[in-house]
Amino acid sequence: MIIHRIETLYTAEMEKAMQQSHGMGFEEYSQSLTKRLQVERERERNYQMMNQMTAELNARP
Repeated sequence: MIIHRIETLYTAEMEKAMQQSHGMGFEEYSQSLTKRLQVERERERNYQMMNQMTAELNARP
């Protein structure tokens, strides 16, 4: 299996947020396809949950 490393620039604040949110830094994230997929699935779940909550709040009279 070939895994491509992601080359990206990030700030200390972005690194801190990644650690707090996902328990890993950008270096670990960029080196593991499995971890990237795990993070992106979690982000997608959170996005869908927030969309649902927003729709429910907007539907209130």
